[in-house]
This record gives sequence, structure tokens and C-alpha cells, in this order.
Amino acid sequence: AALGRSHRSPLGKKVLKEVIDLTREILQVPDTHRIGIVPASDTGAVEMAMWSMLGPRGVDVAAWESFGNAWITDAKTELPLKDLRVFSADYGSLPDLSQYTGDRDLVFTWNGTTGGVRVPNADFIPADREGVTICDATSAAYAQELPWDKLDVVTYSWQKNMGGEAAHGMIILSPHAVERLESHKPEWPMPKIFRMTKNGKLNEAIFEGSTINTPSLMCAEDHIESLKWVRAQGGLQWMYDRANANFKILQDWIDKTPWIENLCAVPEQRSNTGVCMKIVDPRFEALDAAGRSAFASGIVKMISDEGVAYDFGSYRTAPPGFRVWASGLIDPQDIIDLLPWLEWGFAVQCENTF
Repeated sequence: AALGRSHRSPLGKKVLKEVIDLTREILQVPDTHRIGIVPASDTGAVEMAMWSMLGPRGVDVAAWESFGNAWITDAKTELPLKDLRVFSADYGSLPDLSQYTGDRDLVFTWNGTTGGVRVPNADFIPADREGVTICDATSAAYAQELPWDKLDVVTYSWQKNMGGEAAHGMIILSPHAVERLESHKPEWPMPKIFRMTKNGKLNEAIFEGSTINTPSLMCAEDHIESLKWVRAQGGLQWMYDRANANFKILQDWIDKTPWIENLCAVPEQRSNTGVCMKIVDPRFEALDAAGRSAFASGIVKMISDEGVAYDFGSYRTAPPGFRVWASGLIDPQDIIDLLPWLEWGFAVQCENTF
């Protein structure tokens, strides 16, 4: 292990390069694409792509939950983009993505972490596009198939579907993305942690393990072990299959439980990682907003107090309910064991409220 060593040492660089090489193998990234470890988690990876690449073409930003809305904020109020279109939808729905035309750049989340809605495919992205597509895939990578021919920038973090520690982001660039980086110089100042070029050319060292700033080699070693574990279990398809199986357990229970529904009404758009549910009991729906929030959070607290499950409440701006993580890292039996507790929590809360 490289603990206690500099990330610039031969050993440190070897460890970081191993993360990159294993990522390419396990995630099945084409040899034509660059893979880099970058600062500030998935957020940092998306930000460096947006600030480095956007500007020469019109930009479309599509969002249907909180994290996608953050990219809208960047595009609308922070970056001085002159030609911006926003495609938005409420929690539980997708916007009309057919509005996207390939002559423009596109920023979107593949899987809405806080809304439980994903794009079912990339058919809305023209194969012969001229624009650059920037995809925040932080809760899709390792759980949903990513079409590399349609995505020029793919970002994610170690801590979502791979269960690693926070703060480390991954950025994957297609040749088209590299062309944009080398042909476009942004009008605005570029902080050091966003810079991917040097003297007008891609800084290839970043994509060989020479990170922009200091990563945690402890986290890198942990991530290597996670990737090797996935390989030993059966690889990427095993992760897909396990996430889908976990989702099916949850959805089968939702379908037979009258007081709960999937927040997403369209089956093919439902996330298999962050499964979001809303309470639909008429007595619950008759409560005011504060009452609905207190009811749902009360169930979460009761179950947390019992040591059964933690932090599974809906995102604070989403409809009150539950958000259960179901990626390939989750043992299906854990989800099976959770379901009676949800029913217990609901029954107790009803008794206390109505």
C-alpha cells in the first residue's frame, strides 16, 4: 500500500494509474477515451467540464431533480452563456428530451439521484452530433449501461455505486471532448483545479495518474479493492443484474402496497439505484405540507432508532416519502428485511397521527 507516500512518488503514481486502468477494465470504457481522477467528487468533475468546454455553441441543460438543477444554476447565473435553453421537469418526470438538437452542447444527469428518474436510453442524442454532451452519471455508473458513443464527458464519484469514500471525482473524455478542450479557450478565468489543458493541448499527465491536486492514497487503495471485488463477483454485468434485482424487490412490494407509489410513474424511466417513493394514503394526503413532512420523517426516525436503516428519507425538496439505495453494492436480503419495517413504521405513525 502507498499509505504515507507522496502521490507524486513512483509508488503513488502507480496506485493512481491502477485506479484508472481498473476503471477502464471494469466499467468497459473504450480505449479511445481518457479517464482522470479529479478533485471535489462528481460535482468537481461536472464543474470542470462545464467551465472548460461550454461557450462556443448554444447550450441545453436538462434537469428533473436537485442536482440537475444545480447545473442549470451554473449555466444560467454563473457562466456568462449567451445562448442557453433549459429543459426541466418536476420530481418524478422527465422533460421532453427530443428538443435536443445535435448542433448544440448538452448537460444532463443520466440518473436523477434525488428524483428516482433516469433516461431509459440515449436515442435522443444524434449519432452525428456536432455539440458536446456532458453527462453527470454519478448514480448511474456501475448500475446502468452508458452508451459511450453518445456521451463525450461522463462524470461520477467513488462514493455512489462503488461505495468508496467522498471527495474524489472521475471524468471520462471522448476524443470529441478532447477536441473541444484543445480548440476552445474560455473567456473567463479558469481556476487551477478546472484546468485540463497546458499550452493549448490536453494535459495527458492527468489521465495517467498525475492528479491536479493531492488525492487520498488510502481512498485510492480502497477503491482498487472495490474494483477488484466487482471483478471477482462477475464484473459490470453482475453489478447491473444485482441492481435490477434489488429494484425488482422494492417495486414488487410497492405494487402490492396501497399506501406507497414509485415517485416515477413511467416504468422504463424508474431508477434502479436511488429508488424514490411517495406516500399516497388519503389520510396522509389530507395533511398540510408540514404534516406530511413530519409524518414521513417520523417513520424514518423510528426505523433509524431501531438500528434497521438510516438516511432513507426523501430529499428535502422532493415529495415526502422514502429513497432507498438499491445499487449492486446492496445485499438483496437487506432490502427484503427492510420492507416489514416500513410497514411497521407506517402503521405506528398512522396510529399516532390519525
